[in-house]
Amino acid sequence: MQVPLDIMYRDVEKTDALETLIRSKVDKLEEVCDHIIGCHVAVGKAHENPDHGSPYLVRVDVTVPPGHEITTTKNPAESVQYVPLETVIRDAFEATRRQLVELVDRQQDQVKSHPEQSVAGIVIKLMPQNNYGFLKTVDGREVYFHRNSVLQNDYDRLTVGTGVQFFLSEGINGPQASTVRIISKPGVRSEKAEDQAAPVEPPAGWQ
Repeated sequence: MQVPLDIMYRDVEKTDALETLIRSKVDKLEEVCDHIIGCHVAVGKAHENPDHGSPYLVRVDVTVPPGHEITTTKNPAESVQYVPLETVIRDAFEATRRQLVELVDRQQDQVKSHPEQSVAGIVIKLMPQNNYGFLKTVDGREVYFHRNSVLQNDYDRLTVGTGVQFFLSEGINGPQASTVRIISKPGVRSEKAEDQAAPVEPPAGWQ
């Protein structure tokens, strides 16, 4: 996960046991989807009246590229029986896991039905704090890409206007880039890298 896990407690005592439980559940989510950008968990009380059922409320927000968010809220207030906080946390994460499985399945189906194609483009936006950005193809399409998709760990060398070659596929939320390779970059690489790099030309259409 690119953004550190964010856990917020409201009117609930923070304990090591709760922290361990939540972090273990987040690890399970990452087993389902290995490209989660961030996860926010809010644990609190919806009320203080024992006659209104369990007071606990747990919300889980998960962000998956490109820009998809899954939000789950569990508050068993209408239950006639008291529900422990740990159970509410488990229920919230289980509901989130099911949604995440459905999302990943849809994304995989989209990728299978839209074979990758190699195209050229330029970098138009970078979000270094979140390790992703957007490219624009010669025909004007905006394409999401992640740091891990950039070859040779060159993400930090990218600037707006850098020419790249990449494989384009259609995901559930739109075009996505993989195997991003710099082909036209103002700037200087290390001497060793310069010696190994072959001369490249700007992508066709970007003059």
